[in-house]
Amino acid sequence: MSSAGHLAICLLFPIATASLPSGCCHHLLRHPCCTPGTCSDLTHKRIKQKGQSKLKRSTYPYGTEGKIGWRRWSLAEFHSPFPPSWHGLNRSHFPGVTGWEPRCFLPCQALGMEVTMVPGKGPSFPEPLREERDLERLRDPATVASELGYVFQAITLTRQQLAGRVPLIGFAGAPWTLMTYMVEGGGSSTMSQAKRWLYQRPQASHQLLQILTDALVPYLVGQVAAGAQALQLFESHAGHLGPQLFSKFALPYIRDVSKRVKAGLQEAGLAPVPMIIFAKDGHFALEELAQAGYEVVGLDWTVAPEKARERVGKTVTLQGNLDPCALYASEEEIGKLVQQMLNDFGPQRYIANLGHGLYPDMDPEHVGAFVDAVHKHSRLLRQN
Repeated sequence: MSSAGHLAICLLFPIATASLPSGCCHHLLRHPCCTPGTCSDLTHKRIKQKGQSKLKRSTYPYGTEGKIGWRRWSLAEFHSPFPPSWHGLNRSHFPGVTGWEPRCFLPCQALGMEVTMVPGKGPSFPEPLREERDLERLRDPATVASELGYVFQAITLTRQQLAGRVPLIGFAGAPWTLMTYMVEGGGSSTMSQAKRWLYQRPQASHQLLQILTDALVPYLVGQVAAGAQALQLFESHAGHLGPQLFSKFALPYIRDVSKRVKAGLQEAGLAPVPMIIFAKDGHFALEELAQAGYEVVGLDWTVAPEKARERVGKTVTLQGNLDPCALYASEEEIGKLVQQMLNDFGPQRYIANLGHGLYPDMDPEHVGAFVDAVHKHSRLLRQN
C-alpha cells in the first residue's frame, strides 16, 4: 500500500457474479511488507485505534449480483456444487480490487437445501420451508464446515495468490436474511411468508434461526482459519422487520454470531479479526447494533452520518454510505457527492463506502470515479 492511499482491498463475496454493497476502508489497509502471519493482528489493531485522525481511506465498493465489466482470473480446480463460471479470483479495472466469490447461500445448501440460480431472477430454493416439520429436512449444522471445505480451500489459494498485496475479507449472510430465502423460496418484496412464520410459528422460527447461527459460526471461523483477515455479516433484509420483530428475531442472533465467532477464534488459537455488521434499513436499531459486538457498523444511504455518529458514540467505526444510484451521475458530480460524504462523516473511525450494492447497468468508469474521489478528498482532508 503506497502512501498515496491507492485502492488496495480484497473482498470475499458470497455473490454469484462480480458485484459491489457498502465499503471503503481506511482501517483495513495493509502495507505490502505485512506478512500473512501478522496481518490479521495488524488489521484488528487498526480498527481498534481510538481517536486517531488523518487516517488513510481506501475504497472497497461491493454490491449486487450482475456483471459490470469485470475480468476473471482462474483460481484453481476445486470441488464446488456451483458452475465453474461462478468461481475465480476476480480483478476489475480498478487497481488493487480483487475478490473471490462463493455464494451467500452456501451454508443453506450445506444444511441440505437445494439452491439454484435462475437467469434474470437470482437465487431460487425449489423446495422452500413451508411447514414446521420441514425443519426435519435440514442437516446437523455441525457438519456445515466439513461440507464447505472447498470454500476454505479457495480462500487459502486466494490468499496465497494475493501474496500480501491486499487484505481478504470474509462474508456471510445473517440468520434472518438467510431464513427469508429458505422460507420464501427466493427474493420477495414483502417477505410475507417469512414474517408469517415469525407470527404463526415463533418457536419454529427461533429453532431455524438458531440452526443457521450454529451453521454460520464455524463457517466464519473457518474462513479466518483459511486466510480471511476481516469478516462482514450482512443482514440485508433488516428493513422488513420493525423494531420489535428485529429485537426478537434478528438482533439476538447477530449478537450470538459475533460472540461465538470471537470465542471460536480464541479457542482455535487464531488472532482476532475485525467484524462488520451491515443491516440494511436497520436505522431503527443503530444503538443496538453498535453494542452487538462488532467493530464496524455499516450504514445505508438513508441514514444521516452526523445523526448516526451521535447515536452510536465515538468508539464504533462507521461504514458507508453514498446512495449507489449516485453513480449514475456525472463523474464531476460523483466527486462532489463523495467530498460531502467524507466531510459529513469526518476523519475519525470511518470506512468510506456505498450505502448498498451496485446495479448491473452501472458504468464501471463511474465506480472508478467514486474510488478516485475518495482517495483525492481523503488526501485533502489529511492536509487540513
